[in-house]
Amino acid sequence: MLTISATDQRRFILAQQGLYPGRRWRGKSGVLTALHEGAAVQIDPLNVVARSHHITLHSRVIDYQPAHLDDLMYKDRLAFDWGGTVLIYPMRELPYWRVIMERKGKQKRADEFFAAYPTVTADVLAAIRDRGALSSRSLEHAKEKIHTTGYRSANVTSRALYYLWLSGELMSHSRSGNERVYDLRERIAPAEYSHAVSPDEADNYFARRLFDNLGIVTARSFRNFLYGTIVRPVTPAEAADRLAALLAAGEIVEIRLAGDTKTPRYIAANYLHHLGMLHAGSIPDDWQPLDSTTSEEVTILAPLEIVSARGRAKPLFEFEYLWEVYKPAAKRRWGYYTLPILYGDRLVARFDSKLDRASKTLNVLGFWLEDWFTPDTQFKSALRVGMEQFARFLDARTVANTVAGL
Repeated sequence: MLTISATDQRRFILAQQGLYPGRRWRGKSGVLTALHEGAAVQIDPLNVVARSHHITLHSRVIDYQPAHLDDLMYKDRLAFDWGGTVLIYPMRELPYWRVIMERKGKQKRADEFFAAYPTVTADVLAAIRDRGALSSRSLEHAKEKIHTTGYRSANVTSRALYYLWLSGELMSHSRSGNERVYDLRERIAPAEYSHAVSPDEADNYFARRLFDNLGIVTARSFRNFLYGTIVRPVTPAEAADRLAALLAAGEIVEIRLAGDTKTPRYIAANYLHHLGMLHAGSIPDDWQPLDSTTSEEVTILAPLEIVSARGRAKPLFEFEYLWEVYKPAAKRRWGYYTLPILYGDRLVARFDSKLDRASKTLNVLGFWLEDWFTPDTQFKSALRVGMEQFARFLDARTVANTVAGL
């Protein structure tokens, strides 16, 4: 049984997500490969410098442009977006997701809505069936309002679209700005991916797929993420049985982490060789970067990046990260749209910025190094290269208000 260091763990999780030791995918085909290999890409509408999902892909894919993702989703139909937390998935996974979509449509909120507003739901489906792809704005809205405590529209027609999309009756046809345009699933999904697998097939698929998304998994994180993914209760006993079955089948292997050797951890068996090479100080051939490494060019992480968002940065990097867009200005410690900076295999700094699209200027509003980190000439060079690369991605001509001496 392999016992790894915190550095090994950090590098493995970063590498499996395509973030270390540098970008290994390129262009539009690289975006699809990243999705197939488990890159977690969460959609967010805020566009302060760029949308989070585009920053996520920029950090992984050389020469990435937002048009690449739009083409894959809305022209080629090789990817789709879905979920209460909206993520992007390869279209080839749709037969498995259809099981989860059906369960989502039977959850309390959706089920109660469909029962309370059957006429509105039927009218929305009929309108799209007859008129083609439509957005909420394109539909005649019902006069009723529905009680809401969240950010969902109170309009029942908009809510019907959302629940029909969540249940898999509708899929995203395209977007008009931040507004989703919906169409019937059978007119979006390619024929080879339009069917649904059995519930057992779906549950088994996602139990294994979690290891591609998370990299290193504990029994607790396995159960939590499985429950969050397959949208049904998962008891501790079932989670333990599934882990044991994956181990017995040779699908996963157990490892240990130095400093916490009492807690078993698991990785996908096909990545054991990769982890062993990282542990020995080498980089596997298929993880070699196509261009610069993260020691030669810093990587700017998205606010919803899976390796650092929602409290994950603290245990993995000893880096405190909180996206402060929802905090009042007076309570922000750093800034409205602060992004972490990856250098080598560590998060060493963060910066707050805003893109002035009229002048094509990326304004750096604040920059903070970690207390333990002392910048040297190599870091300053890597920071300059990374910021210039980020500015090109944003189509910004200049980077202004950078911190003196960096």
